[in-house]
Amino acid sequence: MEQTYFRKGFGLKGAIEGALVSDYHSRVVDAIRGAGYALTVGDVTFRLAREFGFCYGVDRAVEYAYETHTKFPDRRLFLVGEIIHNPHVNDKLRAMGVVTLHRPEGGEFDFTAVRADDVVILPAFGVTVRDFERLRGIGCVLVDTTCGSVLNVWKRVDSYAKDGFTAVIHGKAYHEETKATASQVNKYPGGKYVVVRDMGEARVVCEYIEGAGSRERFVELFASKSAPGFDPDRDLERVGVANQTTMLSNESLAIAAEVRSSMARRYGEAALANHFRTFDTICSATQDRQDAVLKLIAEPLDVMVVIGGYNSSNTTHLAAICQAKVPTYHIEDATCIDARTGGIRFQPVGSRTEQRRAEWLAAGTVTVGITAGASTPNNKIGETIERIAAMRGLQLDQVL
Repeated sequence: MEQTYFRKGFGLKGAIEGALVSDYHSRVVDAIRGAGYALTVGDVTFRLAREFGFCYGVDRAVEYAYETHTKFPDRRLFLVGEIIHNPHVNDKLRAMGVVTLHRPEGGEFDFTAVRADDVVILPAFGVTVRDFERLRGIGCVLVDTTCGSVLNVWKRVDSYAKDGFTAVIHGKAYHEETKATASQVNKYPGGKYVVVRDMGEARVVCEYIEGAGSRERFVELFASKSAPGFDPDRDLERVGVANQTTMLSNESLAIAAEVRSSMARRYGEAALANHFRTFDTICSATQDRQDAVLKLIAEPLDVMVVIGGYNSSNTTHLAAICQAKVPTYHIEDATCIDARTGGIRFQPVGSRTEQRRAEWLAAGTVTVGITAGASTPNNKIGETIERIAAMRGLQLDQVL
């Protein structure tokens, strides 16, 4: 009987290594890293964060997708949504013939095209329990690239639901990872979750825990962010805190502390273990990139450029960290910079629409900080650095 579920790769890394290097490698990035993460060309100094770009989980997901293409050359290949939140990587897979399965707004993924003899790749964010079961029911081959850090969060949420605790998840309710994480409670009768986007929403939960909140306000705010049939009077007596792996770590920790304090005030410290649980489930790669950018912006910088998909959660959080200290421009790739006019297209922190700015890089000697989200390939980082240099009429070949 054919094996229909794979999670550990096919041992084909040697066969795909050339394609990965061709598609994602950057000699510019290698050179700057080798020079101590700094490069001066003309009157521009580039300083690169010491942790940036592809993390282990993203590397693994992309490699596994390429291996799948090699392993099943005669099968139709499908991908549930995006493999990661980077448009260039997803475009590469589409160019290889991988068909993207879409989820309509507010609906479920459309699997009607998938047949039993097809191969379906599950993304690094994972899929919901229901979607997994639907695909298993079709009988197709599943190649699961779900990141290990995401699986770790799932285990925590699973344990909460198993023991009758509601999962309070710090995350973005619309994000595929958070949807998949929240769905883990569905494995158990009566499993419940509520998703809080930020400290403001967490405090609404805390107020209710302490008996000071409005039921009407709570139900209205969390109608689309909680399990069906969620009853705050019943379902907030025992809670466990978890988080989307790419959220701001200090905010996740602060939310957990806030919820803990409310539970302690409501039930007393002595009874806290019966009512509250928490685990730090920010992934190490997200933490490393946030720590690295904090160190970088502590140095004198004139401007910060953050490279990555606009729908990438970890990238937008890196931009938010930087914006607090230095003028910051979140761009998807080098094409956002016009080397001829010197203008830039970028997504401001907190916005979902691009803006344009004609003059963003000061004349004269400048220091430009560079970082990138965990789903951004090195070639897109290198191309951005080259494009910024070209704005000043500089060629990196002069110094590399």
